[in-house]
Amino acid sequence: MAKPRRSPPATAASLQPGLVVSSHGRHCVVETPEGERFICHPRGKKLQVVVGDRVGWLPSQDEGTIERIDERRNLLYRQDEVRTKSFAANLDRVLILVAAEPEFSEHQLARALIACEAEHIEPLIVLNKADLAEPFARAWVRLAPYRVMGYAVLPLAAKPRGALPDGACSLDDLVPQLTGRTTLILGPSGAGKSTLINRLIPGAAAQTGEISQALNSGKHTTTTTTWYWLDDARTTALIDSPGFQEFGLRHIDPMQLAAYMPDIKPHVAECRFYNCTHLHEPGCGVRAAVDLDAKSAASAQQISTHRYKIYSDLFGELTSSDGPR
Repeated sequence: MAKPRRSPPATAASLQPGLVVSSHGRHCVVETPEGERFICHPRGKKLQVVVGDRVGWLPSQDEGTIERIDERRNLLYRQDEVRTKSFAANLDRVLILVAAEPEFSEHQLARALIACEAEHIEPLIVLNKADLAEPFARAWVRLAPYRVMGYAVLPLAAKPRGALPDGACSLDDLVPQLTGRTTLILGPSGAGKSTLINRLIPGAAAQTGEISQALNSGKHTTTTTTWYWLDDARTTALIDSPGFQEFGLRHIDPMQLAAYMPDIKPHVAECRFYNCTHLHEPGCGVRAAVDLDAKSAASAQQISTHRYKIYSDLFGELTSSDGPR
């Protein structure tokens, strides 16, 4: 990949099309349709640019200026009590990477899935470290309700220790799931995200370093969201995002929360009251569907007690005194 460079002098007054492939603070890197990359900054503080944005920009002798953000198909972001953090825009899919070991947080997984549902982005859950037999078996059982809900769940051994276990996928098997799409990779620390990125894109570390050097943000490399092309034709893209410990959903309307949880949504129509919170009201279809005898619901007609607790915890969080903004 050519190292991002300063913009040449403007040769035309019209805006040039571009794609934001990296951003840090008020500076970003914009790629032209021909594949050249230039350092740019948005005009004015109100123009909030994120990776994946299609933009109109003007070159200058120093740095290009982003004048316009084209309409987004979607925007994946999280919001807590303090701030809003955008991941990327115009996504086809989000790959949520979790691992058999260390044990993943189901609350964190549920939050990422809800954020995807709210933006109509297709999620793919990938369970890494399939070569760790016992931890993987436990994790696979924990993901049973998500498979029942219809989510795609892929068993992966990104860095197998020996032969690939029966039924497990290699990184080569993962590539067809990515081809022709723009995919954001989310994952907690230790899930194997760096291994996945560096093996799929051998030059990823060097490319990130070049961008960070160009933006004078080398020490912040690991906190920068970066776009990588997986093919020379530039039809398949991976977006690497910073890891996170919490996934705030303060931007979600609590009364819409059930609509973003596929195991809960079908039962809302059975509630007696149209404004049911599904926590205490009589005649609640959701509460009636909770499987009280097992942690994992065995069919699409049931809701696991664990998933219902995630719903009730999130509803309480979103309706607290310092709730959604």
